[in-house]
Amino acid sequence: MVPTAAILIIGNEILSGRTQDVNIQYLAKRLGELGIRLDQARVIPDEVPSIVATVRELAAHHTYVFTTGGIGFTHDDRTAAALAEAFDVPLEEHPEALRLLQTYYGDALNAARRRMALVPVGAVLVDNPISKAPGFQIQNVFVLAGVPDVMQAMFESLRGRLSGGAPIQFTTVSCGLPEGILADDLAFLQGRYPEVEIGSYPSFRLGVLGVSLVMRGIDAAAIASATEAVVAMVKRLGGEPAVE
Repeated sequence: MVPTAAILIIGNEILSGRTQDVNIQYLAKRLGELGIRLDQARVIPDEVPSIVATVRELAAHHTYVFTTGGIGFTHDDRTAAALAEAFDVPLEEHPEALRLLQTYYGDALNAARRRMALVPVGAVLVDNPISKAPGFQIQNVFVLAGVPDVMQAMFESLRGRLSGGAPIQFTTVSCGLPEGILADDLAFLQGRYPEVEIGSYPSFRLGVLGVSLVMRGIDAAAIASATEAVVAMVKRLGGEPAVE
């Protein structure tokens, strides 16, 4: 079976529209390269009950869960406390996390910054090569920073802990035909290639309607065959396919 993942973006700033999330795109791409299918992504506020309930649900139904955001030292950074509650364990000051913070901040390590050393009992640290304040893993949940550059560095440091499958591959066929012309034939091709996920994504560029047809899966031969069939379909319907 293909391992699955869920992403949980935690932050009122995302929900307010003040900050645009880019972490989902990065994680989706990297997980696909590792052969882990991203099953869903959610954005929730910095509220402990919401975090607890969502983490419990996602962790029970996915191989891996990745959270981003809410592990700093301000009053609205509640992820660590919420994860401890989700797994029914207390928070503790992790000695290695404290050492990292002491080395990084020196005399500037105050009580607020020291709170970043608090992790749920039993958690394993996730290295932070950039700002040193670590994330952590508890069971199948990985808790990462929200800042994109830091999150990406943390993910790369933990990827050796992930068991993936065959890399998820895809090809794209773009054309200037509207979806309405393609719909019936696409449904037929999806039935013909059940092992390939065929997605249809309309576009409107420079006043012209078009569509990108994406073939996605782990079977390279099936994807190639489905792509040939889609190209032939587009040509038959009067379009000019461009394969990426």
